[in-house]
Amino acid sequence: MARIAIVGTGFVGRAWAISYARAGYDIALWDQDADAARKALDYIVGVLPDLAANDLTDGQAPEVILDRLKPVARLAEALEGVDHVQENTPENLEVKRAVFAELDRLAAPEAVLASSTSALLPSAFTEGLPGRRRCLVVHPLNPPYLIPAAELVPAPWTSPETMERTADLLRRAGHAPIVMKREIDGFLMNRLQGALLEEAFRLVADGYASVEDVDIGLRDGLALRWSFMGPFETIDLNAPGGVRDYVLRYQQIYSNIFPSMQRRVDWAGPVIETVEADRRKRLPPSDLGRRAMWRDRQLMALAAHKRRTRRELGD
Repeated sequence: MARIAIVGTGFVGRAWAISYARAGYDIALWDQDADAARKALDYIVGVLPDLAANDLTDGQAPEVILDRLKPVARLAEALEGVDHVQENTPENLEVKRAVFAELDRLAAPEAVLASSTSALLPSAFTEGLPGRRRCLVVHPLNPPYLIPAAELVPAPWTSPETMERTADLLRRAGHAPIVMKREIDGFLMNRLQGALLEEAFRLVADGYASVEDVDIGLRDGLALRWSFMGPFETIDLNAPGGVRDYVLRYQQIYSNIFPSMQRRVDWAGPVIETVEADRRKRLPPSDLGRRAMWRDRQLMALAAHKRRTRRELGD
């Protein structure tokens, strides 16, 4: 079983730690802030009982998973004998360059070096490294212990073996790797999410719909299908003859819409007053933390449901 180093144990790092430890991997936790790994463990102790209650610990007691997590004081110790490094430091290019230079220097030559960055291209911080062929981005949707998808983004020099090894490790941990063929700004998930947010802000800014109506359209409409199949499978099943039939029948609708979708609305411009006022009316600032906990429990329930239906109905 692989040994994994979590470098940076904040919001994303601690979530990766749960995911990998649940899968049976031994985890070394390191952060430049000496208290951060302890705080991460405190958080994990609080989350594991909820996961167990939702049958999301693969039948393991929380204590068994916790035993696989070991905070360490030195980066070199964290990297000792690891097969995979998951880096979760701040979204700052100079920080990434410095951290990856250290990881490449200290980790064994065969260890994969993966960054959780959601915005920086892997080529921007790995180009000058002697071991750049073993470097890539593995970007999760947070929290990865509840959302299986994670995108694997190669730099131009990332080796096919690195991509294959990493995808295999993620699958063994219960993840659904998105294996990108080459890097692009925003990767895959943020580009898809960004396209949806651009249209959502336009519809509100131009007075076509309220914030809540846009949310209803997703929450009680499109997202119901999208929670278990993607857009291509959706259209493949939405015409009698499959995807080609759908395109022949309906492409003109989207072609007609497209010109009106080419104008950006400044999210921080006047529209934010409308969006924020609507959201604060529905959720006061003091309730944001409570609602985030509600969201995570909803995700747990959905993850448990999807696991159960996958066993009963198949993929």
